[in-house]
Amino acid sequence: MFFGRVPPLEAEGAILAHQVKAGDAVFKKGHRLREEDCAALHAARIPAITIARLEAGDVEEDEAAASLAGMLKGPGLRIDAAFTGRANLFAEAAGLFLVDAARIHAFNRLDDALTLATLPPYKRVAAGEMVATIKIIPFALPGALVEAGKAALGAGALALSPFRPRRVGMIALTLPSLKESVLDKTCAVTKARVEALGGSLAFEARVPHEEAALGAALAALDPETYDILLIFGAAAITDRRDVVPRAVEAQGGAIIHLGMPVDPGNLLLLAELHNKPVIGAPGCARSPRENGFDWVLARLFADVPVSRADLQAMGVGGLLMEIISRPQPRAGKSAHKQEHDARVEEVAALVLAAGRSTRFGAENKLLALYEGKPMVQHALDMARAAGLRAITLVTGHEAERVKALVGEGVTLIHNPGYAMGLSSSLKAGIAALPAHIGAVVLLLGDMPLVKGETLAALLAAARANGEAQAFVPVHAGRWGNPVLLRRALFPSLLALNGDQGARKLLEAARDLVCEVPVEDAGILADFDTREALLALSDPSDGKGAA
Repeated sequence: MFFGRVPPLEAEGAILAHQVKAGDAVFKKGHRLREEDCAALHAARIPAITIARLEAGDVEEDEAAASLAGMLKGPGLRIDAAFTGRANLFAEAAGLFLVDAARIHAFNRLDDALTLATLPPYKRVAAGEMVATIKIIPFALPGALVEAGKAALGAGALALSPFRPRRVGMIALTLPSLKESVLDKTCAVTKARVEALGGSLAFEARVPHEEAALGAALAALDPETYDILLIFGAAAITDRRDVVPRAVEAQGGAIIHLGMPVDPGNLLLLAELHNKPVIGAPGCARSPRENGFDWVLARLFADVPVSRADLQAMGVGGLLMEIISRPQPRAGKSAHKQEHDARVEEVAALVLAAGRSTRFGAENKLLALYEGKPMVQHALDMARAAGLRAITLVTGHEAERVKALVGEGVTLIHNPGYAMGLSSSLKAGIAALPAHIGAVVLLLGDMPLVKGETLAALLAAARANGEAQAFVPVHAGRWGNPVLLRRALFPSLLALNGDQGARKLLEAARDLVCEVPVEDAGILADFDTREALLALSDPSDGKGAA
């Protein structure tokens, strides 16, 4: 591929490497120059432009990205159409993301023109979540390099193992000192955990924390009634000769491994009985916070084997205690509740409108009309209608055009680093909020279908619940937007990086989240393409996008 500067009249058919303005006309990066384009650039007295021109054997960037993604894709994944040299892969269902890391490393070491980024191995993902992206750096690659990249990847280096419906049996051991309320909470937390993976709690039994009592309970079980068995000891399992492992072995079971290099979760027991997995749950499994127990349970639900070696390999990345994805508000719950009862916190609206909308085409999607007004205006109007006095709008791409839409009473914050991803805009907005703001509603500028009733429901839930730190709307079992977050989470939001939003943070701290059921499918609908917006309604009725 030729790359360099040439006079405009010599550039016909080439790809423009950098944006160029000629009078009122703007020619964007990646535009393939036509004869009339070259003439306009020449007439504007532009002496030379930087172009890329494909040569024999070259493969255009989108074609190369799509070809490599096709080789990379394994079961359970789908590929979106390539654009600007990028091909994204998504999960087709909820499950565990599987990665052949050695092949990914080999691909990325091959040439600086090739890049491939993925989620971590064994990451739990939702249906539709992006799991990987291939980006071709130049405008084209030699065909030989594309073939070398495919050879390095091999077939199916990435895959998704979907969660399967599983029946989970639960035995809780008791001691006189263990309150019944603790057992009830453990059962409720476990049921929620299992159902979140698509399973069901088949039964719960409570027996004394004694080897004979547990052995009798295990002997009485019908193996056909469950797929996975959980045993919660009344005291931690500290040795292979302790109550739980000895009772399992006495019934013909086998101990696979005791202990795991994940904190919280160190004292987990993995065993097998009647050819079915048994987990001796660590104490942290009584809490809904993420811990090593979640990692093992998710693999079992996804039909991913868990061996002694697999547990031992979880140490890298296994430090979960007190990390940013598990926020620990320093004010105790009772203190926070007293403060909440004493006053009603002021809630601000933070509207994120900085994105480049690259998939939408030449037009900025936030400025596209829906029902007669720009898409971002819907978010601003909803915040006003809800009575939120403090409204902040974060701009980035085409900031001046977005600002022109804003009326009085809106604070404007420009994010010069908007190209670095969603987290940069989120941090810019959070950092700009006044100190007296106690909570914020995050509104996305590309979601015009959200109903005002949804925002009202979030605000009502926050007024009624002084302990939860986040309020998320739920429709048809799925989390959506907008979300309401209290100030205790602001430090964690400010620590995000890249194209991460609040969703990643909240998924890792579900015990801080209050789910708010709504009859509003609009919380799940954003519009990344022009076609998606046009499909909202029939343009002939005067209401559709224009």
